Amino acid sequence: MSEKNRDGKRSAREALQEQREKEKARARRKRTLVVASGVVAVLAIAAVIGVVVANNNNSSSSSGTPAAAPSGATGKDNLVIPVGATDAPSTLTIYEDFRCPACDAFEKTFTPTVHSLEDSGQIRTEYHLVTLIDGNRGGSGSLNAANAAACAQDAGKFRAYHDVLYTNQPDETTDKFADKNYLLQLAGQVPGLKTPAFTACVNGGTHDEWVKKSNDAFGASGFNSTPTILLNGKNIYGASAPALTPDSLKALVAAANKGKKPGTATAAPPS
Repeated sequence: MSEKNRDGKRSAREALQEQREKEKARARRKRTLVVASGVVAVLAIAAVIGVVVANNNNSSSSSGTPAAAPSGATGKDNLVIPVGATDAPSTLTIYEDFRCPACDAFEKTFTPTVHSLEDSGQIRTEYHLVTLIDGNRGGSGSLNAANAAACAQDAGKFRAYHDVLYTNQPDETTDKFADKNYLLQLAGQVPGLKTPAFTACVNGGTHDEWVKKSNDAFGASGFNSTPTILLNGKNIYGASAPALTPDSLKALVAAANKGKKPGTATAAPPS
């Protein structure tokens, strides 16, 4: 074989080898592109899933149980339970905690006088329910009792049940009002109150969020103890006010109402 022929065959083999290497390189690049495209697609899908999950999480975290106000509640954000004539010339504002011993002392001293002033149209009492003792001592008696009182308001029997709770207030350290069965038992002392609707309201904590909102409003009010008693917006009870007695309360109301017509007299609620 001539030298020329050998060179020709070698050149042909080299050209074929070169062509094969080029084809392998193209195949490798194609595989790389396919894999890369797949990774991008997976990442894109994961990103979409992440957005959906995040949106779902944001939706669930932003939702909350609404504060269901009891029937007839008034005032800012419906946080007031009113008792007495709507057109009474004076307003007695009472911030109370059903576990609070000082509140119990106030009620035992002033309840007959307050009821008399309400029933004669001299005052309208506005109750704000507070849960300070739960926060200070732990437990849930303040909350549960306030919810039960709000349930009684739904039934039109707030005043009577309110008085029963204070008449039967346990020692604050025992937290007996945390027992909903006890609250239902006490409701039996108010004629017509212990109905299936009332029982469901107490057991289900229907007004719990409303009570918590009421307590938050008290915290933002600048007052820091219970009971806080105001007559037409002026503090009349406690260390920062002159000593109050049932007779002096009547005198303060009489002075505030001088020359004013009493409100529409209301029949005393059953108790």
